[in-house]
Formats: sequence, structure tokens, C-alpha cells
Amino acid sequence: MNRKLEILKKFIVFSLTSVAGTIVDLGLHWLLSEYVFDGSYWGSFWIAPTISFELATLTNFFIAYYWVWKERVSKPGSMRSLVRHCVAYNATCIGGYIIKLAAMQGFHFLFVSQGWFQDLSVEPVLCNMLGLCFSGCFNFVMNEFVIFNKAKVKK
Repeated sequence: MNRKLEILKKFIVFSLTSVAGTIVDLGLHWLLSEYVFDGSYWGSFWIAPTISFELATLTNFFIAYYWVWKERVSKPGSMRSLVRHCVAYNATCIGGYIIKLAAMQGFHFLFVSQGWFQDLSVEPVLCNMLGLCFSGCFNFVMNEFVIFNKAKVKK
């Protein structure tokens, strides 16, 4: 199959399966911002997204490992393989998380400066969702070309 077409198909599958992590991330972020850190900038824009992003990362890792890139996992039943891939996946997600936080803060300051979505409990979640768009693209590239790199699989 054409390599560009293969990458496009993987990107589509990755994007569709990332919905699970997005639901975990946005849902947990909203719950934490609304009920645990209500009214706290640091809680809603730093602590809540950190917690929700890590749980979403684990959700997406298991989907990626066992479904999206399963044919590229050299020893699928091995605990060593699972842990090695999970550590690498989590490490690259930290880069994605930094991108997400930067975008999230940028959108928050844009919304504040324009007076948009202020005094709404969904504003942190909206900023989070917009940030996820940037980090998602970064994470796909890291998964495709680093963590689950096709050349690394030995048959």
C-alpha cells in the first residue's frame, strides 16, 4: 500500500480512537474544575488538566497498543513490551501535554481579553479541547514515527 495512504488511514483511526481519551480528558477536567477546584485558576487550568490528561493518556495508550498499532508491537503478550511502550508513549505525551497547556493558556488569555465565555463553567473545558487539537497532531506523529515505528518491528 502507498505509504502516504497508510499514514492517512492510521491518522484517521488514531483520531477516531482518540475520542475515548478526549471524553476522559474533557469529562474529568470538567468534573474537577466544577466540583473540586471551583473558582480556582490554578486548580482549573493547571491541576485538573494534568490529572485528566494523564488518565486520558493511559486510556489512549491501551487503545493504541492493543488495536491501532497492534501489528507493530514486537511481543504483544510480553509485560516488558507493554511497559516499554507505555513509558515511551507517556514520555511523548508529556511533550504533547506541554503543547496542550501552552495552547490552552493562549486560548484562555484570548477569551479573557475579548470577554468571551467568562463566568461559564465550560470555559476551561473549551480551552482544553482546543489545546487537545494541537497536542493530538503532535502525539500522532510521535506514535507513527517513534513509538510504534514500523521499522522497529522484527518479524
